[in-house]
Amino acid sequence: MTSLAASLNDYRHLPPQEASPEARTWITRGANFVVCYSEVQPGAAMSRPEQPDESMLFSIDAEGSVRGGRETVDFSAGTLVIVPPGSSEVRFTRAGRILRLFSSQDIALASSAGNASHYAEGAPGVAPPTPWPDPVDGFRLRKYDVADYVREGSRMRIFRCTNLMLNVMLPREGPRDTRTLSPHAHADFEQGSFAIDGEWMHHVRYPWTPDLAEWRGDEHLAAGSPSLLVIPPKAIHTSRNVSDGTSWLLDIFAPPRLDFSLKPGAICNGESYPLPDGSIVA
Repeated sequence: MTSLAASLNDYRHLPPQEASPEARTWITRGANFVVCYSEVQPGAAMSRPEQPDESMLFSIDAEGSVRGGRETVDFSAGTLVIVPPGSSEVRFTRAGRILRLFSSQDIALASSAGNASHYAEGAPGVAPPTPWPDPVDGFRLRKYDVADYVREGSRMRIFRCTNLMLNVMLPREGPRDTRTLSPHAHADFEQGSFAIDGEWMHHVRYPWTPDLAEWRGDEHLAAGSPSLLVIPPKAIHTSRNVSDGTSWLLDIFAPPRLDFSLKPGAICNGESYPLPDGSIVA
């Protein structure tokens, strides 16, 4: 089976999968995750009747509340909420933008993605998802203000749960220096790069295989905001913001990355989520 190509989804040029007077939602999937980006108005509400596993909500600039289980928490711009399995509801009191992240264990949600056909033949090279251990104090709503987790010398603010990982990177000001790019590849998992602000150029180079018919040329993919690029395993990639002003990119993984998790202090909420059995912290 031919390996996957990158999947670029620029929402400026794509219709939403769900639309009402109060909210528009674009749904995009990877092999193991589903990303729901929404632009909402006050009074909008979104419910999940029976979610099989944890999910995440990151508020870019909206305000509202999340109910999960018997708890309810308020959120505002820059808040990340981890939502437990089961039923949940989000209500909005201020217009804005939000991201909700789910695993592809929600088959109906994954099937509704605008790029679902990209995975019609599966996801060769992507390791199947294996949930990580349950949180130490059980499943519940967990709220984080990402502004509280800036580390000196790092642009990363990484959060994980049992099935997802989100890296809320610091925004950049002005175009990225082309002498300081970071081309790299991942052996067996995808990366979702979500552009919140700015204009971006994503560079992707595919490995050669023994079958010449499978070879692909380099890609230099221009994308605006909001947009999501899903990068397949083994593809060398790097992204650079090319516009003036503020640019902001988030990275999404499922399941959580072990290499990041083994770095002391790298995970902002690591104390709540144990490592898999047999993991060794350096």
